Parts: sequence; structure tokens; C-alpha cells
Amino acid sequence: MNFSENIPLLFLLIFSASLFFSALINNILLNFSKNLGTRQNSGVQIRWNPTSKPALGGISFYVVFLISFIGIQFILGRTTIYLSDKKTFGILASISIAFIMGLADDAYDTKPLLKFLTQFLCALILLISGTRLECFESEFLNYALTIVWVVGMMNSINMLDNMDGITTIVSMVALGFVSGLNILQGAAFSPLPILSVSMVGTLCGFLIYNWHPSKMFMGDTGSQFLGVFLAIIGIEYCWNIKPFAEDLFPVAYATKSILVIASVFVIPISDTVTVVINRAGRGKSPFVGGKDHTTHHLFFKGVTEKRVAVLYFMLSCIGCFLAYQIIADKSWSMNKFLLYATYPAVVFLALFSVTHIRVKRK
Repeated sequence: MNFSENIPLLFLLIFSASLFFSALINNILLNFSKNLGTRQNSGVQIRWNPTSKPALGGISFYVVFLISFIGIQFILGRTTIYLSDKKTFGILASISIAFIMGLADDAYDTKPLLKFLTQFLCALILLISGTRLECFESEFLNYALTIVWVVGMMNSINMLDNMDGITTIVSMVALGFVSGLNILQGAAFSPLPILSVSMVGTLCGFLIYNWHPSKMFMGDTGSQFLGVFLAIIGIEYCWNIKPFAEDLFPVAYATKSILVIASVFVIPISDTVTVVINRAGRGKSPFVGGKDHTTHHLFFKGVTEKRVAVLYFMLSCIGCFLAYQIIADKSWSMNKFLLYATYPAVVFLALFSVTHIRVKRK
């Protein structure tokens, strides 16, 4: 069968296979996790959920990713190993390093400086291998923001993993957006869109065990893996939207890219910026965990964990819908910029405000 002529069927098969293998692998890991990869209550780590649970979900992410990565070779009908492509090799290398660093952090609780240096290395590998921002006229600005974006996303996704299901569903929506965008644009028969569909299926399989009340965490292994993968996806299909906006002058193109990013990643950006501002205001390090995320404050206000997850899912879906409208808009003006910027700004201000509203406890 020529899959290039039936992309929806291909994506359905990849999604179903990834979901199946993810659920199977996570079930196996769960059954063999009595002493392996289980979060303990001792030490200085601050976790929202006080129960000791396996933090092995990220292993299934990487295993299914590798299977998909190899399978793409046959799906695309290539006769040569596409690892010879520098850009593809850089993507695999950075994701693998992020996974190993996350695995080490789950096992040994590595120092923040080592994590930062590893994240910087991932960003540098992507930059050198060709995965970088191309939306600004200044090459220096493109290079600098590529590093900031990759390191920032890896930390943001890690910080967002603070309540059952949140990071999983937010990542699913962003990856689903990329998959849908490529189908609509007729550019789905390529490695990254196919890998995105595979990861949506993988996350669905993991969500079975990560939905509240969860049986398993993704751990730093999963959050670091997702962070760099989402950073790559963000660069290729949110920052670098030039194929969809070729007729725009540079400043308009850059502002459009910024709004697409702000809309697709509205939840992780809002949560991370809120936490950093609040902790800095209290004179605390942004990198020390705590129960001060937007999710926690919503819970303190009476919103259940499941409803927080559903709320963030809906906000992410609206953001992705808006992002597509921004990309599809053939004209551009300052008025449109302000109009489209309203949604991410309102979401951020609403979530930020929640962290400052005091509720009298009975």
C-alpha cells in the first residue's frame, strides 16, 4: 500500500500501534517496579502527590520513539539510513541525551547545574545540526533564542509535571496540533509529523496510568524527553512558519511566530512564568520545587485534580485552534496582532491572578 496517498490511514495505524505498545510497556514496567524507579517520600524533593509511585513512564516514551524512528525508514520507503542526515541525527542525539539525563536524575537526583549543562548541550546539538529558529533577520538572535527556547521548554515541561495527567494531556494537544497542521498543509509524509502522531498515541497509552488517581509518574525521564521533543516541534512548526507566511515582511512574520508559540504552549509558558515571578518575588530559587504552581492554586480554590486536567486540556485546545487561525490568516496588521494576543494574555493573567487570590480555609 502506498501510504503517501492515504495519510489519515497511516496516522491512524501509527497512533493505534503506539497506543498499544505504550500501554503494554507501561503495564510491564508497573508490574516490575516494586523497587525500581519508585518515588520515595524521604529526602528534600517536594512532590504534590505524597504517595510513592513508579516514575518510569518516560522509559515507554523513549522505547516507542525509537521503534517509530526506525519504522519511519520503511514507511517512507528509503533505501539509505537517514541517520546520515545531519539534522535528523542531531534530533536523535539531543532526545537521547535528554532521556539519559532524565533517567539519571530519577535514579540519583542530579544537581541543577548538571541538568542545566545537559539541557544546554541538547540545545547546542540541535543548533549545530540545523534545528534552529529562522524567524528573525538577525542570525545572532535566532541562535540565542534557539538555545533559550530549548532549555526553557525542557525546564517548563519538567515544572509542569506537578499533578496527575497535566503534562501528558498538554503535550498531546500540542503534538496533535502539529499532526493536524501538516495534514491540512499536505506536508504530513515526513519524519517529524509521523513521530508526532506516534507520540500522541504513546501519551494516550501512558495517560491510562497517569490519569488521576495515577498509578505511575513520567518522572524526569519523561519530562526531559518531552521537553526537548516539544522544543523541536515548536521550532519547526510554530516558530518557523515561513512556508505558510511567505508573503509577510520580516517583522510581521516574527510577530506571527511569537503568537503561534504563545497560543500552542499557553499552559506551560503561563505556569512557568507565573512560578518564576512568584518565587523571585519571595526571594526563592525558581528551580526548587514547591506547591505553588497554577495547578496547585486551582486545587486550593476547590477545583478537583481531574477538573484542573480537563480545564488545561480545553485551554490548550482553544490555543491550538487560535494558532491555526493565525497561521492561516493571509493578511497581517497591528490590530490583528493585538486581537490574537488577547487569548494567551488573558489565560496568563487569569492563572497568575489565581495564585494571588486568598481563600479563607474552614
